Amino acid sequence: MTSPWIASLIAIFVWWFSTGAILVAVRRADRLGTHRMTVFKGLPLLALGVWAVAVSLNDVSVTGAYIGFAGALAIWGWIELAFLAGVITGPMRDECPPGLSGRDRFFRAFQTVAYHELALTLGLWGLVIASDGAANRIALATYLVLFLARIAAKLNLFYGVPRINLEFVPDRLVHLKSYFRRGPVTLAFPAAITILTALLAVCAERLWTAGSDVTVVGFSLLTAMAGLALLEHWLMVVPLPDAKLWRWMLPPQHSGPKTMNKEER
Repeated sequence: MTSPWIASLIAIFVWWFSTGAILVAVRRADRLGTHRMTVFKGLPLLALGVWAVAVSLNDVSVTGAYIGFAGALAIWGWIELAFLAGVITGPMRDECPPGLSGRDRFFRAFQTVAYHELALTLGLWGLVIASDGAANRIALATYLVLFLARIAAKLNLFYGVPRINLEFVPDRLVHLKSYFRRGPVTLAFPAAITILTALLAVCAERLWTAGSDVTVVGFSLLTAMAGLALLEHWLMVVPLPDAKLWRWMLPPQHSGPKTMNKEER
């Protein structure tokens, strides 16, 4: 488990599997109308993530690196589940009015995801505070890579990119499609690519010069995540069928009018 290749493959597999698991849970909630219950049932995942991070903070072993990495992903995963299920989103749930542009469009778009952004930021600050003075900060570093990548991705979807995959947008977030812009890239794209490439280079350099097993594993995990974040952005312009990675594992998409359960009313 100390090989950089094994650690990188583990990171890639966990990213792929956790993304698929969240999509499956949200697709099932769309079909059954159990969005809040799905998020509630996912609370043990959040608790497990917090516990794993706490355990990892002073564990400078290879195991501690893996536990911190998994803990950060669990916390991030629960917040993403709450967002995609439409439980933690923002005060605005209407489509973007035709012709709206500039600052008005930006602030209206932000209101559609404001609570989600707040939740992600609170998670980051919680990890910053918990990791202060800690010997093992892999959880904070992992979450920070995800945080930077997500902010950059959202900005590019808003300002415009040639390819936008709308296939996995859940029922309760369909209004977000009206805030996406399919078209030529803007300055947001090269800015994001530059930042993520620099992040990848830093992680790879630290991996190359790593002098211990735990450092090798830690920076292998971070390098893999930074590479995936960079790839995610290039897929906004390169026509590759990335949706096939998860399409086969998802249940049929909900169609027709949705019947809301009491918990959703």
